[in-house]
Amino acid sequence: MHSITSIFEKINQAKALDFGIIFSQSIELFKKTWLHGFLLQVFTIIVMMPLIIVIYVPLIGIILAQSKNGYSEHNPFDAFFAGMSLMYIMFIIVAFFALAAISFVLNAGFYRIMKKLDFNEEVMTADFFYFFKAHYFNKTFMLMLATVGIAIVAALLCYVPIFYVMIPLSFFPIIFAFNPDLSAGEIINASFKLGNKKWLIAFGLMIVSSILAQIIGMLMCFVGVLFTSAFVYHPTYLIYKEVIGFNEESNAEDIE
Repeated sequence: MHSITSIFEKINQAKALDFGIIFSQSIELFKKTWLHGFLLQVFTIIVMMPLIIVIYVPLIGIILAQSKNGYSEHNPFDAFFAGMSLMYIMFIIVAFFALAAISFVLNAGFYRIMKKLDFNEEVMTADFFYFFKAHYFNKTFMLMLATVGIAIVAALLCYVPIFYVMIPLSFFPIIFAFNPDLSAGEIINASFKLGNKKWLIAFGLMIVSSILAQIIGMLMCFVGVLFTSAFVYHPTYLIYKEVIGFNEESNAEDIE
């Protein structure tokens, strides 16, 4: 783990990164991590399933009921949303943030696994749940609030700023994964500093990686997307590794 001061120093002193080298290293690392990337997608789907059920099952019920009535009711959805209680809406919002926080710590756990595989260390499935600890959830919840708030502000500014903030936001999980003792504010500051310093190469790698992962996944009868989607995390990991890196303590004990 690093202090926020040492992270800032490493970012300020960071050397230029080569797009081709980072991309080729991402492919090589993906050969080691593809199975765990698949497990990440499966765990994420399982986590999100309760929210999907809560939101969509009532809507499906309305559609089925309307079809039986011959579509005689013109505005069934208006009636449904008008009847929604404030408590139900609050429940959906809280559930969204809670499940988003769980997905966040799963991603952080995957970065931890990625590092272990990169350094040829032993990996267990339980490593996905390394950050499922009570003292981490307040911090991850705050990071989720910050993510949504920043994204909303960026969207209100005619969407163009989203292309900027998407890079710093993508560094939230990895900064947290290898520096979990930093405060939420320090993680946000470090992510924006790193994202600003390496914005162009990170943006290019993210776009190319996302497109490649989707194309290959679709060529594998769409189910392959579950295996390839995690590829987009690899350039982010390698940028962090090259710019900030891992100290000897984290290599030996891996942030215990």
